[in-house]
Amino acid sequence: MSAHRRTLLSVVGARPNFMKLAPLVWQLARRPDVRHVIVHTGQHYDANMSDAFFTNLGVPDPDCTLGVGSGSHAVQTATIMQRFEAICTETHPDCVVLYGDVNSTLAAALVAAKLRIPVAHVEAGLRSRDRAMPEEINRIVTDQLSDILFTPSRDADANLRAEGIPADRIQFVGNIMIDSLERLLPDALRAHAAARRGLTAHEYVVVTLHRPSNVDDLPTLRGLLEALGKVSELAPVCFAVHPRTRVRIRDAGLELSPRLLLEDPLPYTEMLSLVHSAGVVLTDSGGLQEETTYLGVPCLTVRPNTERPVTITAGTNRLIAPTGASVLQGVRAALDAPRPARPVIERWDGHAAERIAAVLCDTEIAMS
Repeated sequence: MSAHRRTLLSVVGARPNFMKLAPLVWQLARRPDVRHVIVHTGQHYDANMSDAFFTNLGVPDPDCTLGVGSGSHAVQTATIMQRFEAICTETHPDCVVLYGDVNSTLAAALVAAKLRIPVAHVEAGLRSRDRAMPEEINRIVTDQLSDILFTPSRDADANLRAEGIPADRIQFVGNIMIDSLERLLPDALRAHAAARRGLTAHEYVVVTLHRPSNVDDLPTLRGLLEALGKVSELAPVCFAVHPRTRVRIRDAGLELSPRLLLEDPLPYTEMLSLVHSAGVVLTDSGGLQEETTYLGVPCLTVRPNTERPVTITAGTNRLIAPTGASVLQGVRAALDAPRPARPVIERWDGHAAERIAAVLCDTEIAMS
């Protein structure tokens, strides 16, 4: 290891990144020989999607905030690249650490690679094999540019090897999101989120929907909302409405069933509390597929594919079509079935960040 104090620069931009950043923040805080700089691109700028998460997860305020806001994929990515380049030249990081698959991840990877700064990608190797998903393109390009690839599951290792990534760049560390879940689960259980809403454990449905394929296509969105109205006749439905989903509903003039319990995006522990006690979760989120699998909660993912197949083969997740019939049938079956056992998945154990920190802090970091 080099004699100077190592500088690691983490880049986050959206809510899913924050749960992956937090455990590494906790670990690196114990390392006096490491300077950890946090850059928030501002890709998610709504207070419920950003500020509240930093507070809830015990993460300090970012050292730099780029404030890029919304925009097309090209505009957002280009703006991040322009503003992030100056941060890199000022801080001279030994490694840029990236998380997940959002536009901020791709933009920072391009900048760092061109500046010849080593890149580490947390949650590398996930593949849906569907390039209609912008996140899939971000994942593929980021992994090709990365020098250290931290994978959450064995299938991710196999994906990277198949794409020609040398084995010595792949580090199977496990799922860092489970680190956050494990640490904050006691707080979530004490929150009693379901009881405070008058909901009975295992007898209600939690819903999140935000992907363009589900909310940008008007007939699909209308069908899903109508299906939620019918589901609410079977069981209470708690719908945490993503800001962009709320805009789509408003702009299309769609009506929601008055039986739905509508929520703004919730702090992590509050959402975790609701998910833990849910009878079933209906979602198109990647993170919720993993969290429900770890908790043993039935999950219906409204997508034709998933980059997290282990949640299906080893977990409690099932893919369903974005149709009223599929949603209604899936929810009914999940509520009627016995509660599944909590699966055990290799290295989803709450210690992924320790493994990542050991690699980043105790080994030489070199460009590929």
